[in-house]
Amino acid sequence: MKIKSFFFMMVITIATVLTGCEPLAVFDPKGPQAERQARDIMLSIGIMSIVVIVVFAILIYILIKYRASKMPEDYEPPHIEGNKWVEAICIGIPIIIVGYLSVVSVQSNYIVESTPQGYEDQEPLVIYASSSDWKWHFSYPEEDIETVNYLYIPTDRPIEFKLYSYGPITSFWIPQLGGQKYAMADMITTLHLAADEQGELMGRNANFSGKGFAENTFSVNAVSPKDFDEWVDEVKETAKPLTEEKFDEILQPGHLGQMTFTGTHLEFAPPPEHDHGSGDSEEDHEVHEEDHEKHEAHSEHNSH
Repeated sequence: MKIKSFFFMMVITIATVLTGCEPLAVFDPKGPQAERQARDIMLSIGIMSIVVIVVFAILIYILIKYRASKMPEDYEPPHIEGNKWVEAICIGIPIIIVGYLSVVSVQSNYIVESTPQGYEDQEPLVIYASSSDWKWHFSYPEEDIETVNYLYIPTDRPIEFKLYSYGPITSFWIPQLGGQKYAMADMITTLHLAADEQGELMGRNANFSGKGFAENTFSVNAVSPKDFDEWVDEVKETAKPLTEEKFDEILQPGHLGQMTFTGTHLEFAPPPEHDHGSGDSEEDHEVHEEDHEKHEAHSEHNSH
């Protein structure tokens, strides 16, 4: 009786705790990349659930049908070498499942690594996202502004993140927009995302990088294109310029709140030259170089 009461209380406790849990962010997508990944996760969970239910059903059936109490005392089981149908099912079905999930995974990998579907004809907003102990720096070269520990992005426009690190390897992750990707010190990795809905999202470093890792987070404000332009104008009117001395101070290990500057650290602390995973052609690289030269010329003009 005590054992039954214990298990009953355990079930009630677990159900109560789970009732108070918020839905997982990966199952509440706000962009096409995250939606594709959530769909793949649900597909995998569905297939695994079917397998588990079928296996347990067969197990219960066998335990009941072939239990020892139903056999006479002089019963001797027949000698069986094997059953080709049972072996074909036990081997064939897992191969089919693994093969199917492999095809889905490869297709999804190509989809989430490229420009979000439906945004191929739009010019992406390029943001350099760099990490340091334990904060995130977001440089907008086109807008000539920089933020620390928060992002402003327009909805209905592709976002191209250029990721790198000023310290240990970190992992840039906005669960409701897409999967995580590493940021490293000696190379740039490119991540393509887009937001379909407005709202405030959470981003973080998903790779352990020291004692301050748990608070290495940032907020993401997805706003309309009009509101984004207004925010850019407001920053240019109110924010102070980012100097090399100030940037060196920010790079020191520790936690900071949200900060906003005009100008970017790309002027005096350029990112790594090696760009991995961008999928750009030689013409695209030439365009990026021209944009960088224009940005430097614009900065020099403003300084004068």
